[in-house]
Amino acid sequence: MVLTNGGAEAIAVVAAEVGEGWVEPPEFSLYARHLPALREGSGRWRSNPCNPRGRLAPAGAVAAVWDEAFWPLATGTWSRGDTDEGAIVVGSLTKVFACPGLRLGYVITPEGGMAAALRARRPEWSVSGLACALLPDLLAAADLPAWAAAVRSLRTELAGVLAAAGLVVEAADAPWVLVHQAGDLRERLARSAVLVRDCASFGLAGTVRVGVCGEAGLERLERALRFPPLEPVTVGASWQPKR
Repeated sequence: MVLTNGGAEAIAVVAAEVGEGWVEPPEFSLYARHLPALREGSGRWRSNPCNPRGRLAPAGAVAAVWDEAFWPLATGTWSRGDTDEGAIVVGSLTKVFACPGLRLGYVITPEGGMAAALRARRPEWSVSGLACALLPDLLAAADLPAWAAAVRSLRTELAGVLAAAGLVVEAADAPWVLVHQAGDLRERLARSAVLVRDCASFGLAGTVRVGVCGEAGLERLERALRFPPLEPVTVGASWQPKR
């Protein structure tokens, strides 16, 4: 295993090492952004569960590089084990432990030579001393089956709250749901400091991704959804600054 400065660095160093690959949208945009060359027929990069669709890949699905950033929270296990089939796996402990400030990602390779090459590609002081010091305690406290079960239950509640507000909801296996035909939902929720992900960068214009949250977050979301739709704003020259 190679530790990295978050999942983003894991993706970047693997992309630089393999040189080319293929991405079938909708997918996480960092794969195409970091790959030096995109060539159809090259080794495919896939997220599992798919980010943004949220669905787990079928049992027989294959890829050259699997991104399992959300796999543990979707399944309650650390990995599907695709390195046994020769694939490279990247992941994000930042996601699993909800600790974005620590920046902890990783790469699992099918053989040691690739791991050594990836370590050489990391910048010096890639992973902070604080992150390395906390990692053993984080791993010792992990309860993936319980966390995944909690995600499933809260995802169902989240989908219910959104559907009750008349929204078109798609829920799958990941710790989020998609809301289609979202209109001004993102802006409406932002007025209550509820932030959701615009999925335009995934190629899904008009769709937002809403992350699973705890009971307090669900209550806050329900309150925010009570705000009426935003009124159209006409920009004109009627207002003048005081002189």
